[in-house]
Amino acid sequence: MTTIQIFEPGLCCGTGICGVDVDQQLVTVSADIDWATSVGGSVRRFNLAQEPLAFAENETVRAFLHTVGQEGLPVTMVDGATVLTGRYPSRPELAKWAGLGAPAAEDRPSLLTAAPAAADGCCGGAAAESCC
Repeated sequence: MTTIQIFEPGLCCGTGICGVDVDQQLVTVSADIDWATSVGGSVRRFNLAQEPLAFAENETVRAFLHTVGQEGLPVTMVDGATVLTGRYPSRPELAKWAGLGAPAAEDRPSLLTAAPAAADGCCGGAAAESCC
């Protein structure tokens, strides 16, 4: 089975979808990854802030960070080969690399929105220190 790995910059939580100012590209890539895994793909995300050891243990990613720096992230690898840097993969790219075929038009998000986190939810309010 093909394995896709996405090495991301430091995010406040595992997906970066928390708090009141959510980055739309993180919402989109999270939906795309959920879709790919739901139809049989193998996609794994690594967050620099939460999983620095994964970056240190991967020689290719470690060399990339040393040469380009964190501003070059994310780095997407397929079976150990670097296939994309500087942006997140699209749903059609994930489907192609995972051998899933092209997603149907109705599977592709046109515009996803995230509801702001509640004041006491992840990365906000009193409970933030226990979450992020």
